[in-house]
Amino acid sequence: QVQLVESGGGSVQAGGSLRLSCAASGYTASSYSMGWFRQAPGKEREGVAGIDSDGRIRYADSAKGRFTISKDNAKNTLYLQMNSLKPEDTAMYYCAAIEGRTMVWIRLLPIEFNYWGQGTQVTVSS
Repeated sequence: QVQLVESGGGSVQAGGSLRLSCAASGYTASSYSMGWFRQAPGKEREGVAGIDSDGRIRYADSAKGRFTISKDNAKNTLYLQMNSLKPEDTAMYYCAAIEGRTMVWIRLLPIEFNYWGQGTQVTVSS
């Protein structure tokens, strides 16, 4: 059973930065994908960025140029560096994972992932 625990959320002013972390455990498959998603109040959960076991990366248009996804295999930790934050980035951010599938097939849709963390809140004030 894969377990994911996010941390690093908080409150920042517009233009600021945050780095989210997701500690993962319980992986058994050699290939997998991990992703960051977010959900604002009253809105659907949306994909932000994804990375797979081979290092393939995909970003949502809203994240391109501002967010960077990375992983530290030795620490089993996924990161999301968020720069130039905007008030519209305010949301609960979730880490997600799926074993046995790579970013070749993943479109960053929530339905494609079956393991989820509890979320970490990011609030950006203007």
